[in-house]
Amino acid sequence: MSSNVFLDKVLLITGGTGSFGNAVLDRFLDTDIKEIRIFSRDEKKQDDMRKKYNNPKLKFYIGDVRDYSSILNASRGVDFIYHAAALKQVPSCEFHPMEAVKTNVIGTENVLEAAIANEVSRVVCLSTDKAVYPINAMGISKAMMEKVMVAKSRNVDESKTMICGTRYGNVMASRGSVIPLFVDFINEGKALTLTDPNMTRFMMTLGDAVDLVLYAFENGKNGDIFVQKAPAATIEVLATALKELLGVPEHPVNTIGTRHGEKLYEALLSREEMVSAIDHGDYFQVPPDLRDLNYGKFVEDGDPRITELEDYNSHNTERLDVEGMKTLLLKLDFIQKLVSKNND
Repeated sequence: MSSNVFLDKVLLITGGTGSFGNAVLDRFLDTDIKEIRIFSRDEKKQDDMRKKYNNPKLKFYIGDVRDYSSILNASRGVDFIYHAAALKQVPSCEFHPMEAVKTNVIGTENVLEAAIANEVSRVVCLSTDKAVYPINAMGISKAMMEKVMVAKSRNVDESKTMICGTRYGNVMASRGSVIPLFVDFINEGKALTLTDPNMTRFMMTLGDAVDLVLYAFENGKNGDIFVQKAPAATIEVLATALKELLGVPEHPVNTIGTRHGEKLYEALLSREEMVSAIDHGDYFQVPPDLRDLNYGKFVEDGDPRITELEDYNSHNTERLDVEGMKTLLLKLDFIQKLVSKNND
């Protein structure tokens, strides 16, 4: 993407103290962007970021997407928004589903209303594979978030505000990822805990997540959802690759069974979405259904194409073996450092 798009522009990142926000800063803070605003409710993490980056382009706003006035204030004078604020931990949302609704659904409504009121030029909302065929509270709340995004996009002037979304799978080594947890267990001499060895998950780096958002930012139209094609691996392959990289191939592993709300595999696109998805090579684009409630076409037996397609999921995508998983893990800086330390 041309850096001219961000020349003298102001970018706001909701939930900006998280892993995604830090990855965006690493990518853009030293470019010709005018200002990056970090919006979150975590003052300690904001203070840590302020000290870490020590950059006058970086501005911090304490607030919560649940509070419309705080996000309205933070988005005044903003050109672009990356909406990453969310409750993402599956078991936590399972036990506190209304908290997921307040942040992921109502919070998104607030962000989009504030963006429209302040005529923010482009908004990209970050979603998850768990929103496809959701079975847990987190996925259901994210599916509703996507519906809110698409509904809002129908009633806004695209020349003033473009609203689109992205959907991605497991982001390796992000906050809440199992990889740092496995590393801690190995360092502490504890057995690794696997839920189900055959469970598959899409594998993406933080760099991939930023690339996907930028692709949507540059190519999106109102209501579009973008997905990046990604490989997947079983949890057993991930654990084996990590143990071998860290020089402890015989480290013990315990299988504990799936946790509340977990699936055996995740889908990035449903069968219904595959019917209309546009293949961009490395990405899929899912345009919104632009019909209104006055449906103009009746198909007696439904759309026959749907029965001929599979969803795009972590069982039928490219499957990584142990060596392939090692290669992907070595893209992570902290894994590189651990391997280098072990080899010294």
